[in-house]
Amino acid sequence: MLPATAAVQVAFWLSVPILPYGVLLGAAFPAGLLMVPVPLVTRQAIAAMTTAGQRQAAFALESVQGELSYMLSPPIVIFCAAKTSPGAVAWGVGTAMLAGAVGIALLDPPLRTEDETAAATARRPPRREWLGPGMIAMLVMAFGTTTLLSGTDLAIVATLEDAGQVSRAAIVVAVYGVASIVGGLVYGALPRPMPTWLLLGLLGLATVPAGLAHDWRWLCAAGAGAGLLAAPTLSTVADAVSRLAPAGVRGEATGLQSSALSAGFALGSPAVGTAIDATAPGGGFAAAGLAGLAAALAGGLLARRSPAPRGPVGFPTGPADATITACGSSSTRRTPPPPLTRRRLPASPQTGPPGPS
Repeated sequence: MLPATAAVQVAFWLSVPILPYGVLLGAAFPAGLLMVPVPLVTRQAIAAMTTAGQRQAAFALESVQGELSYMLSPPIVIFCAAKTSPGAVAWGVGTAMLAGAVGIALLDPPLRTEDETAAATARRPPRREWLGPGMIAMLVMAFGTTTLLSGTDLAIVATLEDAGQVSRAAIVVAVYGVASIVGGLVYGALPRPMPTWLLLGLLGLATVPAGLAHDWRWLCAAGAGAGLLAAPTLSTVADAVSRLAPAGVRGEATGLQSSALSAGFALGSPAVGTAIDATAPGGGFAAAGLAGLAAALAGGLLARRSPAPRGPVGFPTGPADATITACGSSSTRRTPPPPLTRRRLPASPQTGPPGPS
């Protein structure tokens, strides 16, 4: 899979400068379908190489890395395109993807522990055992989180364009990204995780008031408050999916998570753009925040219907097993006591031997 996806990406990006627009549009679909699976491999490797107590910090760092890429990649591409040419930048993107694929192949990170590999080989759990309300709740909240984030980006640009300050958009986005990095680092250092629905709900609530800002400085202040919750929310989704998915289907579950995140990024901007056209630029923040709140509510309700895990592969077992619920909160599942057995009482001289119990 890795060599095939790398070859497709190299071929696509090398041909970007020479393809007509219509052909390029058609080629973009298979190229997007066959992206190098860096996020899937990374998240599976994190789950395999860390203990349950380390995953919160590990996935928080993964979210921080994503924020750094989001912040640094656009200005680097714009700078290079201005100094060289867009075609050279496209070739550079293809080269970077090839380098990433080669790096993954050389590192060859483990995707399962030895115990998980043996258990997964013995039996692959059917979807009905793990794709239940809890996992669906996490996918809904993953979709809602990226819908909110992509909609927020569009609302920032629309608000600043309306105020004649669109040149300040990079500053506002940078403040949002730095706040998200700080929030991710702080969250990773917390002793225990927070429920995903709570973080997403707070992110939605913090996003709505940004619609009242009509100046880039106030947008920076509002973005700093909301940004503190962005990376923690994304990291709790990845953490919860890794805990809910048995090792034998962790790749499939992580793929579903990536699809939900990508769908939110793809649909968030058009949905918020429609709200902006129907109301005002500030309405975009309200639409994005309400989308996040709706996903948090739906995810929380679905998670309440999720039964307690019954010990599938990938969940700890023991007399007092610490688990993470679908909402991200800690719980303890204790082994039930042995069933009561009927004892035969000793004979009594007054009553005689007891009858059958």
